[in-house]
Amino acid sequence: MLKLQAQIISGYSEKIKEVTDDINQTKKLIDKLSLVRVGLFLAEILFFILLVRSADDSLRTLIQIALLWPVIAFAYVVRKQSRLDLEIDYKKQLLWVYQNEWNVLNGQENGYDHGTAFESETHPYTSDLDIFGKASLFALLNRCSTKKGKDVLAKKLAGKSTRDIILNRQEAVKEIIIKIEETYSFRASLHGYDPEKIEQIKTQLKLQLGEQLEFVLSKFLRLYVKLVPFVTFGLILAAIIFSSAFWKILALVFIIHTGWNVLLSAKINKVFYSFGGSSGLLNGYASAILWTEKQNWKSTYILSLFDSHVPVSQEIKSLSKIIQNFDARLNILVGGILNALLLWDLKCCINLDIWYKSSSKDLIAALNHLGDFEELISLATVAYNQPDWVFPIVTDQFTLKTEQLGHPLIRPELRIDNDFQLSTNPTVDIVTGSNMAGKSTFLRTLGINMVLAYAGAPVCARSMQLPVFSINTYMRIKDSLNESTSTFKAELNRLKMILDNVVKDNDTFVLIDEMLRGTNSRDKYLGSKVFIEKLIAEKTPALFATHDLQLADLIIDHPETVRNFHFDIQISDGEMKFDYLLKQGPCKTFNAAILLKQIGLTLD
Repeated sequence: MLKLQAQIISGYSEKIKEVTDDINQTKKLIDKLSLVRVGLFLAEILFFILLVRSADDSLRTLIQIALLWPVIAFAYVVRKQSRLDLEIDYKKQLLWVYQNEWNVLNGQENGYDHGTAFESETHPYTSDLDIFGKASLFALLNRCSTKKGKDVLAKKLAGKSTRDIILNRQEAVKEIIIKIEETYSFRASLHGYDPEKIEQIKTQLKLQLGEQLEFVLSKFLRLYVKLVPFVTFGLILAAIIFSSAFWKILALVFIIHTGWNVLLSAKINKVFYSFGGSSGLLNGYASAILWTEKQNWKSTYILSLFDSHVPVSQEIKSLSKIIQNFDARLNILVGGILNALLLWDLKCCINLDIWYKSSSKDLIAALNHLGDFEELISLATVAYNQPDWVFPIVTDQFTLKTEQLGHPLIRPELRIDNDFQLSTNPTVDIVTGSNMAGKSTFLRTLGINMVLAYAGAPVCARSMQLPVFSINTYMRIKDSLNESTSTFKAELNRLKMILDNVVKDNDTFVLIDEMLRGTNSRDKYLGSKVFIEKLIAEKTPALFATHDLQLADLIIDHPETVRNFHFDIQISDGEMKFDYLLKQGPCKTFNAAILLKQIGLTLD
């Protein structure tokens, strides 16, 4: 499988080179067009000089006609350059996407958000299992640029699901894996924009825009704005053909238009500053939505994401065009002339109102569902990048069985995989072993793969079968100076949370690493013992990692509901060697004495 992953890395390298070459070629074309623009400008100057020096004859007429061609050609070249600039911007984002995948597969950080905002010490498992934050599962999976996408991914990693939803999501992720080559363009269309801007636009559409546009509902205003181009150009034509008096009328109209616009400027600005400058963002989002619309989706989960039978990508492009026209006001000279001639800002507001009443609801839903697609693409991308991972079998029976289970955050060449299987009835499995032998890592390995499974993602294993559990963990217990909470009090709070959850949810699965570290050894043992017996009484399956060998003796009183496992060490010439393999029975070999001896302390 490492060979197959090397091929995937090589594939990303080829794509990086290909896109880089495309960008360089496009830049060269833009440079050539810049020279053409200079040439056209010089040609225009030359024709103007010839016009000034020419006599009033047929040659002068030809020169006048010739003056138009450099202007027309110049406008075409500028438009062409603008399109090429947009193409380069898109290709740069696509290059970033490919480069990021190459980086992740080569052990570097994922460039997407790490989910630090979702960290919580009070959640039943996310802190202990490294679900959010730097070097977390979220940091490994996340390929979301939108706030909604990150929120959905976080929710799927932190919440309990149902078997039907998990199976539907597996089906959706598998379908996207088949289209993985197309998802890079989807991601490039969304990357590079401020995610808060699109949230602002969604809020504006949902809550504010209708009220803000009430000032353009006047029938007279709409009729006049519709007729104003004919009025303006009619006056200009009349002034040229008939009399200079029409110029005075036109000047008066300009003053009235400008004054009208100034009077309404506060209302116009409210509308504009929620959308202004966002036409590029909207075009990118339109491209992403278009991709989702043109696919022939089969999976039930993805089909449920479409709320509208209307092509929303066209609606968002229409909005983008309105905003692009509205942006003309950013140029004071151009905006002033357009408002004086055509009441341009009012025309854009009226067009926006017409669009809002027909299309805004569909657009808000489609923008939200982009996040759903991003989240599924995140899981599909990791599945594609890790071809040795498998989709688990999610069953409604009490059974948990894994083969070659590894920690997804440990690189393949470094991690040690283990097999594990629950008994046919709920048991508390006590895992003993030396320091650094692998107890904590194994508990986190099992827990984090369960989180992956419940999100509908593949797991880091050769095979895995499991039911839907509610995961509860007790591993990294911290005191809190701000809340005047000692370590022992923090431990008690965590235990109470677990016990409450065990009582409320019969499907709870508990992972505990060294309980009651904040108290004396006698109370630690007794507290651990009664807690384990409580789990047994509630028929709650659990893995309980500990250094306390006395707890392994609980199997004597509870032979059907307690099992013992261990991680050991091999000592050769005073040196410790770890194999990190889970074995049956309690541990017989510990390393505390050796570690103490290394710092100058000897135990008798």
